[in-house]
Amino acid sequence: MNPQKFSALTPKIVLGVAAHPDDLDFGASGAMAAFAAQGAAVYYLLLTDGSKGSADYHASTVDLIKTRQAEQRAAIQAIGAKDVKFLDYPDGELEVTMDVKRDIVREIRTIRPDVVITMDPSVLYSAEQGMINHPDHRAAGQATLDAVYPLARDHLSMPELFAEGYEPHKVATLLLINFNEQNFTVDISQTIDLKLKALEAHASQMPDVAKTQAMVRDIASGIGAKSGYQFGEGYIRIDIPA
Repeated sequence: MNPQKFSALTPKIVLGVAAHPDDLDFGASGAMAAFAAQGAAVYYLLLTDGSKGSADYHASTVDLIKTRQAEQRAAIQAIGAKDVKFLDYPDGELEVTMDVKRDIVREIRTIRPDVVITMDPSVLYSAEQGMINHPDHRAAGQATLDAVYPLARDHLSMPELFAEGYEPHKVATLLLINFNEQNFTVDISQTIDLKLKALEAHASQMPDVAKTQAMVRDIASGIGAKSGYQFGEGYIRIDIPA
């Protein structure tokens, strides 16, 4: 996909929506740290309880949930984000339901972000990378797209939320995390170390933190070089008309 010409992106409020702790830190924490450094209020919304992400046969799901939430809180502190909200949909079982969409709409109407970041639900797999995209990632991305447009925008959508005082909100820009194609790059040259520190917080997910950080740095270098940056994060950017 050829890069497109976009205006500079200087959001005031950013909401990242993903399935699990560490998803946004792998895919978007460099940009979120850059936006926070510019003065944006940055928030995370995580949809599942993260209870399945362990190779330890002796791990307790209750303990794992507590551990991963603590890791995520440490990660958002590393990048200067304001807060993270955890929902409790079962890890590995996330579906695109009206309940999930309603939870996302409620958060959008509460925080009122001008930029929402989530996974690109169109990414099923990458044969080149030997990667199958987690079904929770796809479900989180699709539910978020549906929440942004049209559900959060229209007061007649989910009228029960409107009746509770959640006013409609129009999101101006979507950034979709897509590791195969991008049309927009955020310069993270000044925040790559914060991204790596955020990833370091997720110790339960990384048997070799240094190896993971080196891989992420290498990917960010390659993406950044395409746009003349030392390090970059690439996205599918969609600007939604007012």
